[in-house]
Amino acid sequence: MSKTDALLVDLATLVESGRSNQMSLTVVTGGTVITGRLAPEAVWRERVSEVLADSAQLGAFAAVFTEERPADGPPRHLHFHVARILQGTVGIPETGGMYRVAIEDVSAWTVGDFSYSDN
Repeated sequence: MSKTDALLVDLATLVESGRSNQMSLTVVTGGTVITGRLAPEAVWRERVSEVLADSAQLGAFAAVFTEERPADGPPRHLHFHVARILQGTVGIPETGGMYRVAIEDVSAWTVGDFSYSDN
């Protein structure tokens, strides 16, 4: 987007103001459709850190996600968890992933998540 969508920023700000992770959103970014639930950045970082810490090969990277970062204005990213990239009739990964998307890169969005079929 050449101009960041103020409504999407307001939505992200509201998610960041609480610890709720129940807001479902679907976005188009770079021609990719991502659908899932938004989480506050702190919650998202904590979860990513936990996943990395449990990995023998990636455990050293967990600390990067636990560093405190002061808020410097409105949110610039959406933090998805339990999210999927939609490819045809399939959602990847099946169990849901964690994605960070720059708000300025979102070209379209809708509230709610899309269903998909594994058939």
